[in-house]
Amino acid sequence: MAVTDPRSCAVHQPNFFPRLSTIAKIFQADVWVVLDDVQFNARDYQHRARLAPPGDPVVQRWLTIPVHRPRGRDSRISELLLADPELSRRRVGQLVHQYYRRAPHWARTRDALDEVLAALELNDRVADVAEVSARALLAQLGWRGEVVRSSALRVSDDRSARLADLTSAVGADTYLCGRGGARYLEESPFTARGLTVRYPPPPELAGKDGMRTLSALWGFAVLGPDAVRAEISAAVPV
Repeated sequence: MAVTDPRSCAVHQPNFFPRLSTIAKIFQADVWVVLDDVQFNARDYQHRARLAPPGDPVVQRWLTIPVHRPRGRDSRISELLLADPELSRRRVGQLVHQYYRRAPHWARTRDALDEVLAALELNDRVADVAEVSARALLAQLGWRGEVVRSSALRVSDDRSARLADLTSAVGADTYLCGRGGARYLEESPFTARGLTVRYPPPPELAGKDGMRTLSALWGFAVLGPDAVRAEISAAVPV
């Protein structure tokens, strides 16, 4: 696909109610490539999120969606199924309500929650639900970017070359690399394709006590979408 107007791309796995640093990276991109065709990691955030009370973001608890792996440990994220949709729907609704119903911006948070509860009722794949949870929060920030799933694209199997291929495949000329990805990324495949790599810093709030692992739901409920957007914008270099 030929690049016409400058476009940036973020590649990230579908995370359930993602952390603030993840939301910030995607928000700054024109295209989010949902990395759904890699192996599921039960210790990651694809099927779970950390919640904390409004007054103490350090005191955290996991909110986990039970999953079924059709091919065991070899199952890819796109293949994960909801093990108990009704249980998941009840657990998500009850815990998010329990933690944030008294927060200043609960009404907006409830809107995002309702979208996820509907997704849990209508879908049987975990990746679909996780993607909805991220898009619901991004929409409250006013993000109007494009979403593409990596499983729909043919690219290299090599880690860095794969990311460069995905960037080219969606017509982007810039790849936004997060703090975690910077530890292993090789820029040479991007340079060979005429692409640029940028390393946008996470919002200052994301580095405070407990916030690195906490779902962005906390920020949306306690601070509100406008304040979260301001935090992200403040981190973007001028």
